[in-house]
Amino acid sequence: MKQEQMKIWERFLKGLLVMTGILFIATGIGYLFRYLGFSEENIIIVYILGVLIIAIITVNRGWSVCYSLLSVLLFNFLFTDPRFTFFSYDYGYPVTFVTVFIAAVIVSNLTIQIRKQGYRAEQMALRTRILLETNQMLQKAKNADEMIEETARHLMRMMGKNVIYYRAEDGILSEPRFCMAEPGAAKMLYLQQRERQAAQWVFENRKRAGTGMDQYPDAHCLYLAIRNEDMVYGVIGIALEGMMMDVYEQNLILSILGECALALEKEGYNRKREEALAQAKNEQLRANLLRSISHDLRTPLTSISGNADTLLHSYDVLDEQTRKQIFTDIYDDAQWLTGLVENLLSITKIVDGSVKLHLSDQVVDDIISEALRHIDRRAAEHHIAVDCGDVLLLARMDAGLIMQVLINLVNNAVKYTPVGSNIQITAIPR
Repeated sequence: MKQEQMKIWERFLKGLLVMTGILFIATGIGYLFRYLGFSEENIIIVYILGVLIIAIITVNRGWSVCYSLLSVLLFNFLFTDPRFTFFSYDYGYPVTFVTVFIAAVIVSNLTIQIRKQGYRAEQMALRTRILLETNQMLQKAKNADEMIEETARHLMRMMGKNVIYYRAEDGILSEPRFCMAEPGAAKMLYLQQRERQAAQWVFENRKRAGTGMDQYPDAHCLYLAIRNEDMVYGVIGIALEGMMMDVYEQNLILSILGECALALEKEGYNRKREEALAQAKNEQLRANLLRSISHDLRTPLTSISGNADTLLHSYDVLDEQTRKQIFTDIYDDAQWLTGLVENLLSITKIVDGSVKLHLSDQVVDDIISEALRHIDRRAAEHHIAVDCGDVLLLARMDAGLIMQVLINLVNNAVKYTPVGSNIQITAIPR
């Protein structure tokens, strides 16, 4: 309050000095004009010019009206006959004085209105530029946290005040973060329980609170919500320390917070859309995987079923070698199904994070040889070559998982390459 009173007194003294100085200057010019023989109308114009200057410098209409009245009285006192009195020999002078006073007041009002319009236009241009900078800044932010942080920094630079901000997460306010205009300022002032309560009240009620407001007026900060009609994204606190903002500053801050809320809303929609697309993609992959598994299962199951049916109905008429071959086919198909199931189990463990590695030092050549013993029997129709070099290679690995990988790779090569193709397995040190 003391600061506000000081500002009022400063503005009053400034207006008084400006008005008094211009009156003296206009009167001095009037004496000069009288000495040079200029008419009284020219002196009146000088005083009206003073009204324009007063209106431009002070903006306060009261000083212009006061100057208009004093200038008319001074002109009557100093430049009309009889001089140094407030009387006049000419009966038309009272009308002239009233007309001059009204003209001075009208000129003053017009000048003040033009200046205010220019000031408002300047404010609108500044507001547009600041909002454009805010929008560009928010577009560069990668996520919601960065958007709120950049908004707080923007307000800190613009206001020159310390800014504290809270992010709303799952319906509650997170721990406060700071953008300090004064690096050495004590953050503990803004961590007091009263400050947290003010921020929480703003979050719950979607209204302003803190210094200068009805709610929590003893707080160090003015707290405002980053919100739209449906959701509160966070709370911003500006450390005004008892100072009051004018209407323009308040509207500008609310506009910046509105831009931030729009950006956060858009970011939320984009994130949900990406999650929906990812979920749809996962569903498509899952469907494709199920179709692939169904196809892979159908082939060996059909073979097992057909071979079993042959044994059931024609066992006695089959020779020993044929029966042995059928049993071998059933065994190979069952082994292939076992490998497929193990692969599916491994994928499930990898997805849910429950896979456990059993690492040990293994001879690479032995692992490859063991894997080739379990590959598809159709591998005999291809030329498989192994090159592990002349030096014994040792590697730390999970033997079971690596063998399963090798089996899958070789089986895929066997399955999807023409009969007689060359399949090369090479192991080299890294």
